[in-house]
Amino acid sequence: MPDNISKIGSSDKESTTNTAAPSTGSAAKPHPPAPEYIAQSRSHVWIWIVVILVLGIGGLVYYRKQQAAEAAAKTKAAMANRSVPITTAPVTTGPIGIYINALGTVTSVYTATMTTRVDGLIVSVNYVEGQMVHKGDVLVQIDPRPYQAAQTQAEGTLAHDEALLAEARIDLDRYQLAFNRNAIPKQQLDDQIQTVKQDEGTVKNDQGTLAAATTNVDYATIKAPIDGRVGLRLVDPGNIVTAASSTPLVVITQLQPITVIFSVAEDYLPQIQKQMHQGHKMTVDAFDRNQQTKLAAGALLTLDNQIDTTTGTVKLKAIFPNTDVSLFPNQFVNARLLVDTQQNATLVPTAAIQRNPQGAFVYVVKSNQAAMQSVTIGTTDGGVAAVQGVNPGDAVAITGFDKLQDGAKVSIQKSPADNSSPANATSGSGNGKSAGSNSSTAQATSDGGNRP
Repeated sequence: MPDNISKIGSSDKESTTNTAAPSTGSAAKPHPPAPEYIAQSRSHVWIWIVVILVLGIGGLVYYRKQQAAEAAAKTKAAMANRSVPITTAPVTTGPIGIYINALGTVTSVYTATMTTRVDGLIVSVNYVEGQMVHKGDVLVQIDPRPYQAAQTQAEGTLAHDEALLAEARIDLDRYQLAFNRNAIPKQQLDDQIQTVKQDEGTVKNDQGTLAAATTNVDYATIKAPIDGRVGLRLVDPGNIVTAASSTPLVVITQLQPITVIFSVAEDYLPQIQKQMHQGHKMTVDAFDRNQQTKLAAGALLTLDNQIDTTTGTVKLKAIFPNTDVSLFPNQFVNARLLVDTQQNATLVPTAAIQRNPQGAFVYVVKSNQAAMQSVTIGTTDGGVAAVQGVNPGDAVAITGFDKLQDGAKVSIQKSPADNSSPANATSGSGNGKSAGSNSSTAQATSDGGNRP
């Protein structure tokens, strides 16, 4: 054992001496780390960075969701404790019209463009621009004196020739008696007969000349051929007009009654013909450009005899009394043709219908609480619509939608219409003839679209 210990001690001294020996010279250089170790350490750092970022983003998103949920819960709780002021309308049953909407143009039943048939000087213009005139009223007077002189000459010539004819007939009677007594030859009698016929022809010619002169005198006075409204003045007194000129002297358009021409798609033709064959009077309403104001009410007069193959439409003509002159020639209107009436429909005000990505719905109010109810919309006529999904007698909200939610408490307010009339604001709707309509079940524009 001592020998081994001494060997170990000596070996330790030797190793110590061997290890410390290099310190007497230059310092020993450390070995650099391996490249694989450096790459692994860097990849570990990036992994930890990504993990930390993911955890941070996830935590932020979770925090925000929690905040949104808490805010929604607070809002819902506040809404539950606070009632939303609304106005309601009842769900009713009744008829509603099924319409075809189309673009139309107002046209006159008659339009008269007056031109001169004779040459002459205009001595007077007897109308005011925009005046309503009646048939037979004198509008323009052309100097008639030259034609009156020609008429007088024709009358004189006729009187002269009529006298010659009378004289020839007297001679003929004498010759007839003389021939019966064998006092004159038959040739003389025949000559007198032909003389009478010649005078008769001359008298007829004079009568025609007199009629032409009388007609020219009448042509010198321009009269209104129809009842209507004159336009702007086109000629002034002192101007000379000629029959060869095509310049009109005055234009008259009839305003009462007046017609509207509009086009509908050929698909609606069977429905229209069915009503016409049954003798039903089809109502046509005319609305303004915005379809907000009803201008006039009329009836369908007739339809064209062929379909326009380029657009697949057929032209219809409706007639309007136009007693208030609300329709004007060439005016653009929206025509609405009533083709049928749906009876016993469930009707709600269009103001009650709301929409979301799932479809149309209404808020049904029961026990001062609003419940969202999905509905299916059918025919729409102005302020009312036929729907499915609610029952007659239900109360639906028509205002307050900006704060209204499903299950919210509500406080029902009176509408202005309720304050002015005991009837509900929507009562009387659904009669199929509501003014200011801007939609309908059937739509048809003037172009009608191309055929499929």
